[in-house]
This record gives sequence, C-alpha cells and structure tokens, in this order.
Amino acid sequence: MSESGKGTKIDLDQIDLDRMREMTTDSPGSLQFPHTVGGAVIKPEDKGKLKGRAVAAMHEQTEMQVKQIYDQMKLLAEQVNTIKKRVEISERVYQAKMSFEPLIGKVYYLYEREDGSDLLSLVGPKEWGRSKPFERFISTVKLLADHTWEILED
Repeated sequence: MSESGKGTKIDLDQIDLDRMREMTTDSPGSLQFPHTVGGAVIKPEDKGKLKGRAVAAMHEQTEMQVKQIYDQMKLLAEQVNTIKKRVEISERVYQAKMSFEPLIGKVYYLYEREDGSDLLSLVGPKEWGRSKPFERFISTVKLLADHTWEILED
C-alpha cells in the first residue's frame, strides 16, 4: 500500500516465527483473551451484578427455610394445644361421676350437669331422647391403653 494513508506493506522477512510460536498455546481455552480473530469475545463479569444475584438467591433460600421453621412451630403449637385440651378433658373425666368401670378401647360420652358436675356415660347425646340428665355435651372420648383419654369429638 502507498504512503497516502491506506496502510503500509508488511515485510514477511521481518516476522519472527519463533516469537509467534511462543504466543500460541496448546490449551487455548485457558487463555484470558481470544487467541484467534474469530474467537469469542471475553468480557470480565460485573462483580456487583454477580454479588447482587447471589445475595438475592441467599435471601430467597433463607426466607424459604424460615417459612419451613415457622410452619413447624405452628404445627408444634397446635400439638401443644391438642395435648392441653386432652389433659383438661382427661382430668374432667376422672373427676366425673361414673357408675361403671371404663374399659380400654371403648367409647364414652362426657356431659356437664346442671349443677356444674360432670358425668361420664355409655349413652351418646343423640340416644337420650327427650329426657337429658345433663346441661351440655362436652366430648366423646375413648380410653387408651396408657389410661389417657383420646378426644374423638368436642
């Protein structure tokens, strides 16, 4: 090319082939820059963007774990309330008037009388007919093998 600004000629005799060989590699994938003209452009990542994504993923994960723990706590609280209710009913059953010996695995009915005392009966609330010797029905219970009472119906 001429000196009119279009470029200069390359003198092929001046190219150092040994130096060119040093600039090549057997594992071009390990270079931090493209080793050929048609190679993929490698740009450094925006570290702020990477950290932002990582922090967002961390928050999402921890929120999910906190929700799982909250759900577990809620379940435990419900179980505690169930046990408290069972203890309350069991105490009422053992203080109630009963004219029989309760058998393990059998179902009984707990009533509150008009005078405030409790009554344990073999007769269900729908089996009394017109005469009801109680103020209100409290619970249907079943005697378990460990002599605690399972609440079947409130």
